[in-house]
Amino acid sequence: MSKIFITGTAGFIGFHLAKKLLREGFDVHGFDGLTDYYDVTLKHRRHKILETDARFTSTIGMLEDQSTLDRAIDSFEPTAIVHLAAQAGVRYSLENPRAYLDANIVGTFNVMEAARRQKVEHLLMASTSSVYGANEEMPFTETEKADTQLTIYAATKKANESMGHAYAHLHDLPTTMFRFFTVYGPWGRPDLALFKFVDAILDGRPIDIYNHGDMFRDFTYVDDLVRAISLLIDVPPERPASPDAIASNDSLSSVAPFRVVNIGNSEKVRLLDFIEAIEEELGVKAQRNYMPMQTGDVPATWADASLLQDLTGYRPQTNIREGISAFVAWFRDYYAK
Repeated sequence: MSKIFITGTAGFIGFHLAKKLLREGFDVHGFDGLTDYYDVTLKHRRHKILETDARFTSTIGMLEDQSTLDRAIDSFEPTAIVHLAAQAGVRYSLENPRAYLDANIVGTFNVMEAARRQKVEHLLMASTSSVYGANEEMPFTETEKADTQLTIYAATKKANESMGHAYAHLHDLPTTMFRFFTVYGPWGRPDLALFKFVDAILDGRPIDIYNHGDMFRDFTYVDDLVRAISLLIDVPPERPASPDAIASNDSLSSVAPFRVVNIGNSEKVRLLDFIEAIEEELGVKAQRNYMPMQTGDVPATWADASLLQDLTGYRPQTNIREGISAFVAWFRDYYAK
């Protein structure tokens, strides 16, 4: 697969994935709306870096604008599509739920329609660990039911999984959904915890710690994440000959070339330990403002990444101290702090 169409290339994950694939010799076409959900300057800076490679081309447009999206995909004729663009953020979904329906439901439908029409060899789409919702049995595995989403954001992502399965079944469209677990790293989004914590600590402002710090997350370093995605591009699911041919830990559908894959570090990290690692890296103690649990939040996430390893031979492994150090170095350089 030599031509990859990526939605969300001005975004955190899309930027890193595009940069990696360009280094590996792929032709990449990016599609991004450059919305003002967070600092647009950061998005422009990411795209400018990608544009230094002659094999990168891009279209600026919204996913909901079907004609613009169709023209971009049809003219590029990709062999695979990686759909990362979305209205992100669990908390913002409480304030503006309609934005999630427009981008994540209508926009994703438009991407799937284009993939069907182009008969791409593999459609890969981002889901989220948030779809596990109120599930309590951990680590989370792809074969367990996930029917108790707690936010509109998570609900739209679960809807994307259902839509993807239907298209895979109806149109024999090989489709992989990946569920991300708390991604962090350089060029990260300003609304993510690590960015907010580092920014506040260096400015001498207090940090808000929800559920009084009694939370656990499976922090996944962005380079590990995009390596996993790049490997999965070459593993399109195939419709199984029979249900008996599916391994017990494989989420492969019995009726469609469709699979869900966790991408996580497979390590449950206490939020307070994460904060302490940030303090040590910065050499500054945080002013801590302990808060109750936020609506729609969950106390813990933890991925079982064995399926990813079985499919690709790889699993994320960057520890939080390495990842935090890399982020802080980028942050200090970018913001001259």
